Parts: sequence; C-alpha cells; structure tokens
Amino acid sequence: MGALLALASALCYGIADYAGGLLSRRANPAAVALIGQASGFALAVLVAPFVPSPGVGLADLGWGALSGIGTGTGMAFLYKGLSRGAMSVVVPVSAVGGVALPVLVGVALLGDRPTPLAWSGIVVALPALWLVSRKRGAGTDPAAVPDALIASAGIALQYLALAQAAPSSGLWPIVAGRLAATLAILPMARSAERPPPRLRAAAALNGGIAALALVCYLLSARYQIVSIAVVLSSLYPAIPVLLGVTALRERLTWPQAVGLLGAGAAIGLLTLS
Repeated sequence: MGALLALASALCYGIADYAGGLLSRRANPAAVALIGQASGFALAVLVAPFVPSPGVGLADLGWGALSGIGTGTGMAFLYKGLSRGAMSVVVPVSAVGGVALPVLVGVALLGDRPTPLAWSGIVVALPALWLVSRKRGAGTDPAAVPDALIASAGIALQYLALAQAAPSSGLWPIVAGRLAATLAILPMARSAERPPPRLRAAAALNGGIAALALVCYLLSARYQIVSIAVVLSSLYPAIPVLLGVTALRERLTWPQAVGLLGAGAAIGLLTLS
C-alpha cells in the first residue's frame, strides 16, 4: 500500500509539474504558484475533517507549516525555472536534490534502515534522475538550473518535515502546510500581473492535483520508512519527460532513455522491498 501511494504521488506530481510548466510560460510563475497553493489549501480544508485525526498536536501543525515553507519556495523557483528552461531539464534537476537530501537525512538522523533491495533501488534512482536531466539544446536559459537547485532544497524540506507529523494528526499538517506555502509565495507574487480567468482556473485545478500528490505522499510515509517514500514519490520527473516527448515533441536523447529505464527498475526494486 505504501509503495502504491508513493507512486500515485509521483504520478500526480508529474502531471502537476507538466501543467505548471506550461502555465508558467503563459503567466507569471509566482502568480501561478500562489493560485495553486491557495487552491490546495482550500481543498485540504474541505477534505481534512473527513480523515480520522484523534490527536492533532501543535508540533504536527508546526511540521506541516515548515513543510509548507519548503513547498512554497520549491514551487516558486520550480515554476520560475520552467518558464525559461526546458521541462526535461528543470524538473529532473530539481528532483535530484529533492530525493538525495531526504534519503541522506533519513539514514543519518532518523534511523532509517533500508533493505538491500531498497538500497539498490535508491542507488539506481539517483543516477537515473541525473541521466534524465542530461538533455542539451536550444531553449534552455542557463539560469534555469540554479532555479531548479533552489527548488530541490525546498522539495527536500517539504518531504522531510511532513514525514515527521504523527499519523494521529490526519491531514491537518497538510492544511497548515498549504497555508504556510501560500504565505511564503505571497511576497514574490505581490507585484505580479494577474493571469486571465482561464489561466487562473487552470492554475487552481493544478494546485488541487499537487495537493493530492502531497496527501498520497503523507499517507505513504506512514506505511514505510521516509527514504523509500521519498524516492518513489520523486520518480515523478519521468512524467514530464514522457509528456514532453509525446505532447511537446521534445527529442529524447539516449541518456534520457537510459534514465527512464533506470527509473522503472528503481520502482520495481523499491516496490519488491
């Protein structure tokens, strides 16, 4: 169950990043991120009361809020990078740090002890993500890579902090996180031009999909150790790459093809573990 929830999270994140990247090329990236996080907050508020939460503590809400700061920062810089860089470069680069940092912290500080199969999956997943990001070509602003690296730090904080919330807190840490993410992005979007109504609606829908991804990740982290939940959830770059190749007709290089095969192998190893 934990592996399936993590894969569902990866699917939702992949779709959300692909759609967010397209929207960020038509509207201000900070405005797209702000609308998405506000929509995610509204969705979390509606759903949270229906999920059992026998013991919600201030610490759980604090972890959720810290996670939201990571989310807000990560999404703002991710969409900024996507607005001026190739999707098949920015998304995987942001994922490399987003998966590596939580795994290292989980093993070093949280007492995670992955099985040999799980270690094999982690070892395969990291270079696979790197290979997927190996695309070279026109249309990629070099400044998009630093944006992706900053986004990866925010994504890592999101994963690590949210996993510390107690299972008895239900989805309320996500509510706190979406609120914190909205407030974190607000200063960056204050001077941004307001997107037209159709783009606002699309950004709101996309924010709901991203919130669903986070719900799946939170539930996944309660079934298994953080390292595996993070790695499986972080396989989402395969989705934008595949959609870029099929829908946007981006050319798939041989390193990307090898990376996608590696991502599939990592899924199998981590699921079997």
